Amino acid sequence: MPRINALPVICLLSLLLCCRVAAAAPAWPHGAMAAVANPYATDAAIAMLERGGHAVDAAIAAHAVLGLVEPQSSGLGGGGFMLVYDRAGDRIVFHDGRETAPAGARVDMFMRDGEVMGFLDAWQSGLAVGVPGVVAMYKQAHDRHGKLPWAELFQPAIRLAEAGFEVSPRLAGLLERMKPYTRLDENPDTAAYFYPDGEALQAGDRRKNPAYAETLKAVAEEGIHAFYGGHVAAEMVAAVAREPNPGTLSLGDIAAYRPVERDAVCGPWRALRICSATPPSSGAMEILVANLYDALLPEDANREERIASFVDAQRLAYADRDHYFGDPAAMTLSLRHLLDPRYIEARARERAAPGEEAGHGDPDAVLLGIPRAARHGADTTQEIAGTTHLSIVDGEGNAVSFTATVEAPFGSARWAAGFLLNNEMTDFAREVPESGPHPANAVGPGKRPRSSMSPTLVFDDASGELVMVTGSPGGNSIPAYVAKSLLGVFDWGLSVDEAVAFPNIIARGRSVRVEVGTDAGDTLADALAARGYPVQEREGENSGLHVIRVTAEGLVGAADPRREGTVRTVAPSPAH
Repeated sequence: MPRINALPVICLLSLLLCCRVAAAAPAWPHGAMAAVANPYATDAAIAMLERGGHAVDAAIAAHAVLGLVEPQSSGLGGGGFMLVYDRAGDRIVFHDGRETAPAGARVDMFMRDGEVMGFLDAWQSGLAVGVPGVVAMYKQAHDRHGKLPWAELFQPAIRLAEAGFEVSPRLAGLLERMKPYTRLDENPDTAAYFYPDGEALQAGDRRKNPAYAETLKAVAEEGIHAFYGGHVAAEMVAAVAREPNPGTLSLGDIAAYRPVERDAVCGPWRALRICSATPPSSGAMEILVANLYDALLPEDANREERIASFVDAQRLAYADRDHYFGDPAAMTLSLRHLLDPRYIEARARERAAPGEEAGHGDPDAVLLGIPRAARHGADTTQEIAGTTHLSIVDGEGNAVSFTATVEAPFGSARWAAGFLLNNEMTDFAREVPESGPHPANAVGPGKRPRSSMSPTLVFDDASGELVMVTGSPGGNSIPAYVAKSLLGVFDWGLSVDEAVAFPNIIARGRSVRVEVGTDAGDTLADALAARGYPVQEREGENSGLHVIRVTAEGLVGAADPRREGTVRTVAPSPAH
């Protein structure tokens, strides 16, 4: 059974895995696999795996390429969460590379004369930029797990940036669709790069990015100090300081950034154990949704009843997430209480009627008999879907589930040293009440905004063997997408491909958003509407699941057909 990263042994009913001395792991017979959001990046991951690299080596190489070819989703100017399973050491490590708020950030920085700034003004501003964390997280993860030389990891991205890559249909389409909503075509650097001669790049165009190559060369040769200092940091500060709505990001803020190695959160579900990232991630929702789902299921449930239970499990879990989650230093709720079976049983009894909105629960009242005072206001921040995910298993059975982001598509549209800067500050609660408690996810200097990113690993609870790696982009819908992949495979009898392609259903708040445009989606929408749910029909729901399933026959992977990801394998070595 996997164990949590080198902490005191605590065996809890439904939360953290019990630590134990690991026996020597048997040889891994399944080879390696990478499921990544763009073919160039998948190839980079495979190149590292073929050299005998750790899953972390492959993840860093792949993400460095994604920052070049998929800049709308993630990159050096953003952050990410990397969940790593070390099979030989029998442990799980969560590397938190979430962006942090500058020292000059204020709780009311997105308020103007008592009114919250419009999202577009906040998003396309210097105020929106947090200190990028992903490069420092690369280093932390590589120092802990990596096998290949640090500089080698960046060579695929450097070569591609210098030689040029072929613009994908997704990148080209987003440049056209997002033009009215961003300042990409107004900011001089981004206008020249993405809109040469005033026209958006087209699918099939070849694009070079020499500035990106130079940044990566500096990081490869000099280490991360070349990113968190020197001309790269100076360019970031200058970009943030530009009008309109300049931010306070300083060289000191950038130099002070540190990634954090945190506990994973793990809990039982049936014969499995689900592990995900702790706050500021929302990964605990995967455990909560799965167990609420079981508590809500009627006996001998049919497909419609299972979908209704999935909807209501989401509604309850999102309500708790929106009320309690934020920077872990600001949270007053224990995940141990939230995931306690007694609370889950009590919470299931609070199932709201289909036309009503679920309120948040009170774990302390259930478990301790002490009602919680109103310490936080609700926060229904809308995270926009500018994110990516990759899943990797290496030739020794180590695994990485890695979700990375610049927040909204193309981040803040501000450019430095060949990459886009994030708009992660808009993942904080922008609206601050004049009186009463602030949300747990309120802005504060040095804080990390709450994220829906939920990189997830699943294990057989009896043997401790890895059975699935999953995760998705998709803004605040990520927990729903990832939960669908779990229930689809382990409860609804779907193959990995079928579970990934299954229509997405997101139930946050009163309404239920259903992905339509297929017979299956249309049928689901009609069935839920007939039960009285306020259904919002939407085509092209923006998931990007990348899943690897470990079976007795070998590795089975799936890339979400809604995006451009691919899956590639490396055969087992002859010794296996």
